Amino acid sequence: MISVNGTAISEKDVLAEMQYHPAVSREAALAEAAEALVVRQLLLQRATELAIGFEAGDAASEEEAIDALLAREVGTPSATEENCRRWYDNNRKNFRAQPLFDASHILYLAPRDDADARVAAKSRATAALGLLKTDPTRFSEIARTESRCSSAGEGGHLGQIAIGETAPEIETFLLALEEGQICPIPVETDYGFHVLQLHRRIEGRDMPFAEAAPLIARELNAASWRLAVSQYIELLAGAADIQGIDVRRATSPLVQ
Repeated sequence: MISVNGTAISEKDVLAEMQYHPAVSREAALAEAAEALVVRQLLLQRATELAIGFEAGDAASEEEAIDALLAREVGTPSATEENCRRWYDNNRKNFRAQPLFDASHILYLAPRDDADARVAAKSRATAALGLLKTDPTRFSEIARTESRCSSAGEGGHLGQIAIGETAPEIETFLLALEEGQICPIPVETDYGFHVLQLHRRIEGRDMPFAEAAPLIARELNAASWRLAVSQYIELLAGAADIQGIDVRRATSPLVQ
């Protein structure tokens, strides 16, 4: 039986709460759900001590009371320009936009588990590359007649592609190709084999500090708030009589 200062938390309540705590196992989800309910009970009991009114059992009313409690008892300093500047200087890679690639491809479709289709697709891609080596201007023509991608109607043109928007194998070659270059070998992916051409690379730009500062301040303030609320809950737990569970950390969505 789990209880907080004599107030019981039923197994039924824990099971109902479990749906909000996806985890690697049922046991882990149950543990997180139970801890979240203990944290909630600690906060509601403290709100009662401070005469912050709410209607027990009404989720919206309880949430308002918890918000009022945290606003009253948890204070954090706001991030200064110096804090933001230090974070910016130490994490410059986070403030650089990824490059874009203007590219086209010809897809020879073949499922990875179909060995015969893979051999045939690679052979056709290699043959297309042979033709393109002699006359690169035929790329669109070949794409329209042979590509099994919806981009065939556009002569294989994929438009602008960002990192993460295509197969990693294609990204690897796009990063290595020169503008205007056709990849000299077929690019193999789960879909089949691709004849790939890079038209243009659009380099990412660094976000200036003035533009990044509000985003950094928001993140630093949020991190500071989460830490302060976690420490506050630890203080409440340390002073409470909690039976049936060890409250090790604040896992409740209330403090995310």
